[in-house]
Amino acid sequence: MYIATSQEMRNIDRRASEKYGIPALLLMENAAHGILRVIEDTFGPVKNRRITIVCGKGNNGGDGLAVARLLFNRGARVQALLLAEPKELKGDAEINLKIALKMGVDIQSKISTGNSPGNLFDIWDVRNSLNHSHVIIDAIFGTGLSSNIKDEHLEIIELINNSNRPVISVDIPTGINSDTGEIMGAAVRATATVTFAIPKRGHFLYPGSDFTGKLHIADISIPDTATEEEGIYLSLLTEDDMSELIQDRLANSHKGNFGHVLVVAGSIGKGGAAAMTSLSCLKSGAGLVTLATPEGVQPVIAGKITEVMTYPLTETDEKTIALQAIDTILELSKDKEVIAIGPGLTTNKDTAELVRRFIKNVNATVVIDADAINAINDHLEILKERKAHTVLTPHPGEMARLIGKTSSEVQQNRIGIARDFAVQYSVYLVLKGANTVIAGPSGVVYINPTGNPGMATAGTGDALTGIIAGFIAQGLDISSAVRLGVYLHGLAGDLAAGEKGMIGMIAGDLIDRIPEAIRQLELKH
Repeated sequence: MYIATSQEMRNIDRRASEKYGIPALLLMENAAHGILRVIEDTFGPVKNRRITIVCGKGNNGGDGLAVARLLFNRGARVQALLLAEPKELKGDAEINLKIALKMGVDIQSKISTGNSPGNLFDIWDVRNSLNHSHVIIDAIFGTGLSSNIKDEHLEIIELINNSNRPVISVDIPTGINSDTGEIMGAAVRATATVTFAIPKRGHFLYPGSDFTGKLHIADISIPDTATEEEGIYLSLLTEDDMSELIQDRLANSHKGNFGHVLVVAGSIGKGGAAAMTSLSCLKSGAGLVTLATPEGVQPVIAGKITEVMTYPLTETDEKTIALQAIDTILELSKDKEVIAIGPGLTTNKDTAELVRRFIKNVNATVVIDADAINAINDHLEILKERKAHTVLTPHPGEMARLIGKTSSEVQQNRIGIARDFAVQYSVYLVLKGANTVIAGPSGVVYINPTGNPGMATAGTGDALTGIIAGFIAQGLDISSAVRLGVYLHGLAGDLAAGEKGMIGMIAGDLIDRIPEAIRQLELKH
């Protein structure tokens, strides 16, 4: 499913009207019906329910006035608060205002004069209407907002947020930048948002995602080709698409059919990272996993996870993997489909040099995480020299160090930074965090909707590395393996949070639920 910028959506709307001949007024009417369906599906019959619709003067307000008509016809006690003079409305919004007035919909306008068809309201009227409503509809500003909220709109938003009433936002919560997710001075905190045709970036980028509530996508009859012709490069991972990537297994299958992963990880005191990565490979379906780890760590892990094969490596005085082990690791990698490297390695200089030499010389697909990412800081030319596929899974801090920026700068432009890096270095970049971003070397980018704050705990990143490597080992193409791995990682986290709660869950809870997450997608297949 595509995710649009505000300009892309305007282009799609215009193409639907100009190329396909669909009147913009019809699109607005379809949008109103989509909002009505969500209200009725969520709250039941609207007859005799008091619903207040707060409308701006643009097309977002026009959508609000159109749904006011439909609710009025359903017997709802509708009041529309128009935050403008009626004469300020133009085009389709003006048409819907005139129709609503002729039907007898109660519309209170910002200013009342002798020629004004509405009635004067003040801020106390707004407070009273909102606080006595069963549902509030926010139709003030939509995706076109480009400057900070000012003046009376700030107070209106505060009243909406303090009303303790369910709020349905039209297209995007008022005050959220549609392209960046940032708050433009103030924003409506919606219970749910109804957007049209395809979602917008601000629905998934924080903090906008926190204000969106439950997102509903209404089909307003824009032709698919009108969207495809826009050439949008950002998409949302969906359950249906991910379920199609789950591979059926033949009855005569054996472990050799599902690949062999080499995990290079661990150090004294950080063997858990190596263990969790290795176990996640197996639980995601890899046939075989070999863990190469320092000789002092190997017996501990071998006794902990008996299903994983282990290989002891020469270690440094700090009990990390020594540079002398480079030839051994390269030899171990020769019959492996994929290598996962990084978890728990530490930043020991000897170990970091080993990581760089290995990544440069190994011919297999490599998933680079944690301290292996830190090891290639200032050595990114290694990535360009590689012939096989490369996957990097940085968190924002690691990403910031890679490109010489701060974590906050990375967070402010997650999509652009991930895309630019992936294209420049011909890698698959998984930028972890809330709504993880996945970028490929072709410039295609995905946002993952699964996952929750309970996953902000030690070891969940190690699990992600293992899951991705496990799917690569099974023969999925690299893009599919990365997308499916990220989606299932979040889904397993959601299942764990549902049973354990977000506060007390640990990485092991997520890992235990990887098979259940896979099974859930299998049942959709």
